[in-house]
Amino acid sequence: MSAKWLLFLQSFLFAILTHLAPFSTPIHKAPGTNVDRLALLAIKSMIKGDPQGLLTSWNQSSTDFCQWQGVTCSPRHQRVTHLDLSDGGLIGTLSPSIGNLSFLRVIQLFNNSFSNEIPPEIGRLFRLRELRLVYNSFTGKIPATIMNCSNLQVLKLGYNNLVGNIPDGIGSLSMLSFLYLNNNILQGGIPPEIWRLFRLQTLDLYNNFFTGNLLSIAPTLHTLSLCFNNFGGKLPSLTNGSALISLDLSRNYFVGSLHTLVCSNGVNKIEYLNLGYNQLSGVIPECWEKWSSLIVLGLSNNNLSGEIPRTLGSIPSLQLLNMGGNKISGSLPSSLMNLSYLKVLQLEQNNLVGIIPPWIGIKLTLLKLLNLRSNNFYGTIPHQLCYLSHAHILDLAHNNLSGNIPRCFNNFSVLSGIETNLENTFSFSCNSGSVYAVVSLVTKGREDTYDDILGLIMLLDLSSNNFSGRIPTELTSLHKLKSLNLSGNQLTGNIPNKIGDMKELESFDVSVNKLSGELPVSLSRLNFLSSFNVSYNNLIGRVPSSTQIQSFNESSFLGNKLCGAPLINDCVHVDKPDTTSDQKEDGGSHKVDWGLIISIVLGFITGFWAILVPLILNRSRRIAYFRLLRKLIKV
Repeated sequence: MSAKWLLFLQSFLFAILTHLAPFSTPIHKAPGTNVDRLALLAIKSMIKGDPQGLLTSWNQSSTDFCQWQGVTCSPRHQRVTHLDLSDGGLIGTLSPSIGNLSFLRVIQLFNNSFSNEIPPEIGRLFRLRELRLVYNSFTGKIPATIMNCSNLQVLKLGYNNLVGNIPDGIGSLSMLSFLYLNNNILQGGIPPEIWRLFRLQTLDLYNNFFTGNLLSIAPTLHTLSLCFNNFGGKLPSLTNGSALISLDLSRNYFVGSLHTLVCSNGVNKIEYLNLGYNQLSGVIPECWEKWSSLIVLGLSNNNLSGEIPRTLGSIPSLQLLNMGGNKISGSLPSSLMNLSYLKVLQLEQNNLVGIIPPWIGIKLTLLKLLNLRSNNFYGTIPHQLCYLSHAHILDLAHNNLSGNIPRCFNNFSVLSGIETNLENTFSFSCNSGSVYAVVSLVTKGREDTYDDILGLIMLLDLSSNNFSGRIPTELTSLHKLKSLNLSGNQLTGNIPNKIGDMKELESFDVSVNKLSGELPVSLSRLNFLSSFNVSYNNLIGRVPSSTQIQSFNESSFLGNKLCGAPLINDCVHVDKPDTTSDQKEDGGSHKVDWGLIISIVLGFITGFWAILVPLILNRSRRIAYFRLLRKLIKV
């Protein structure tokens, strides 16, 4: 072959390769890339609202879908592996085309407004490991096809409107570690096969309509939340080797004794236990020395009786103890003084007796909430309670306490505004996550439940006792206090003039006492008042003028001698000298004061005869008098 032909052949081959080069790129890509692109566009087509413009980059003209927002591709195959459209406020339905993204490992669509059913085509995603659809509006049943996703490790479908049962076959998800079905409308029982998922760490069925008994708890579980359901029967026991850290069975219908659970051998790792709002009964057992890791204990609103176990004092890390709303009797055991980390102590609505022990203020100095409401405590408030400088809430209402209100309450540094770092005040950290105290309090005349905003509540309630004496002026230095209730006592004297310094007061109640005097004008400075009651005292005078005070109903002022808006009787005569009482004593007639007139006349006559008559009759005295008068004038 000649050199010319060889040169021609090389040039020809180079030209062919040059023209074919642009079409050679797909050779290095998986054949399904266009499938992924079309699937993503189909997903976008069913989204009708995109307030944040999350899908702006998803358009027909763009072929490099791996650069679209929320899309992550595998570097090797250029296939979609992660779809993250969370927190986008998206409105629409989820396209069945999502099942065509066959390389998907993670779907995160939480905190949007997706509606209608979860497409069953998700069951075709055999590589799927995480499905997070929390905080949407999905309806219908949980697709049974999801049970085909055998590699699924995280399934979060909480905060939707899903109905029906947990699908049969959930036991096939052998890799499942986290199952969240909370806050839906699901029903039925827990399939027994769930307990055989040996990798399952968290099962959260909170706030549904599940029923049935709880015969056992899988030893691998770290967190079990069944609260706000319809479970019943007796409590289960825990065996040695249990990994359980958090157990919430509150607000169900569990019955019987605490003994089976509390005296189990597998409880030493539990940090959070809530059995409140059930129908549990009997004496609280003395087995609490087993609970060496416990931080939060809730036993409220059951039918528990007997005395407070002394072994509760052997839980060194306990920070919240709630036993309110039971039938517990006896006095507070001194062993509780060992709970030096305690921040919340709720024993309200029981049958407890005795004095409030001074050691509460001396030993439990970290207390932020002390609620002894509706018991039978008597005696005075020990001044040691003033050592609770971190207190937000002190509720001693409806007891038999007496004596004076301590003057040292101004030592409460949170209520006075000295201590200001109040973030996460009622949040308790466990290995399973942070939990908030859930507390029922009476404010503004009604009972409300508080959780994550509990740190904003500043309350002092001493109502319905037998306190006497004056309202201490030191209370007015509690500038951050929002609710003050001293009603139903025997308090006397005036309402402190500096009451207006408590500028954050939202609720003020001193009704049914023996207070006297006028309402302080400074009350008009309380701009946040939404509940106000001074009825049934001995108060007099005009109601101070302010937008807040004049907005209250007349019933807030009844049983006094007050006048002016919002009362119907005006104060026309209030600013004039009050002669009403004198008139009544005189029979209501305008009589002349003859005693005063007679005294004046007698004084005049006496002065005339004692001074003027001698000067007129005696010449020498008259001359001496005028000489003295001249000297005084010259001076």
